[in-house]
Amino acid sequence: MDQTKKYSELLTSAEQAVACIEAGEDIIVPLLPGEPPSLLAALENRTDLQRNRLFQLLTARPAIRKHPDELKVISMFLSGGDRKAFHEGAVDLLPNHFSDVPVLLEEMTSERVIMATVSPMDENGYFSLGTNCDYTAPLAKQAKKILLEVNEYMPRTYGMNQIHISEVTALIENHQPLLEGPTPEITEKDEKIGSYIANLINDGDSLQIGFGAIPNAVMDSLTNHRNLNIFTEMIPDKLVDLVKSGAVSNIGRSDYPGKTTATFAFGTQKLYDFLHENEEVYMLPVDQTNDISRISEINQMIAINATIEVDFLGQCNSEKAGSLYWSSTGGQAEFGIGARRSKGGKGIICLHSTTKDGKISKIVPTLAPGTPVTTSKNDVDYIVTEFGVAKLRGKTIRERTAALIDIAHPDFREELTIQAKEMGYLI
Repeated sequence: MDQTKKYSELLTSAEQAVACIEAGEDIIVPLLPGEPPSLLAALENRTDLQRNRLFQLLTARPAIRKHPDELKVISMFLSGGDRKAFHEGAVDLLPNHFSDVPVLLEEMTSERVIMATVSPMDENGYFSLGTNCDYTAPLAKQAKKILLEVNEYMPRTYGMNQIHISEVTALIENHQPLLEGPTPEITEKDEKIGSYIANLINDGDSLQIGFGAIPNAVMDSLTNHRNLNIFTEMIPDKLVDLVKSGAVSNIGRSDYPGKTTATFAFGTQKLYDFLHENEEVYMLPVDQTNDISRISEINQMIAINATIEVDFLGQCNSEKAGSLYWSSTGGQAEFGIGARRSKGGKGIICLHSTTKDGKISKIVPTLAPGTPVTTSKNDVDYIVTEFGVAKLRGKTIRERTAALIDIAHPDFREELTIQAKEMGYLI
């Protein structure tokens, strides 16, 4: 095959590319930087869509708003792009564990159209999904159509995220800087939590960690550790600094020795430059990175995740803020269970003890009716606030209640103690 000739034949405009989408076909896009902005804009401009569905996760753009008979938009994890649209009825939300998304979409869809941003084609005719592999790569293998948006700013990464020119239906070129995430400000509370968590991590441990002020504070506190292994779903910006500090070697891995594995990456240009043609990073589908059985086989697996609130039983709500549905489950439950089953593993859930204004405790007696439980009482292990660490696994309800009150904000401990006694959780 003359790959250059094939490329020229497939190259078209965004409008012409999305014109090939037929009635009843389901459109699937990667998350965050992997979304193809020009293709999505052209899709939004189409006025003749019929019975199509768009599946997205952590979208970076405002939700497409059309009548559901034309295009039904289904989110698999709400973000700033589609949260408002969900509450206004313009977007629906599909409950899921992140690792289940490829199988869920395989079951739910038949006429699949993959649209994604990719790095330029290499000499062998392959495009890289770059910052992504997620659910897109495994579903692309059985897709009816693949529409690619080639962007020279997308880093070329290695792993199971390659698409060959022979598989492509149409492609466009749109060279623009990738979406970048904000750099969270680390507060004194974050630093305290980060320090507590770092003290739970030993040299040689394997880490799953994500994006945000607390995860960044944790990584800042890990720079003097050595021989850490990274088996995670997301690669954030701060991981670049952790690698450069010498803390990460990945030498303890038997599956991918010397390599960091993840299913997506999101950060700033610093991260994208780090990823480009970096042979020490290997991108895997989410049904591998987040597979509970795989996670549990890794010794000393440390899963670090954030939550919104936790009750006396240890149930964690990481999805709903008050009455507002905020996000979804993601990989928190999977990594929590996998770490619990791992030899020497730890599942760590972190949160500030109160809301930003200090008026509401995030350690609560019970979760409100209708609140989703992201991490169950049977899977919870460690809870960490700026006031300390509560080890809940292996503790009774009364022991858990006392331990959680000990790490609640001092202003709420007396009230929480009274409520616990009224519930019979303290005597």
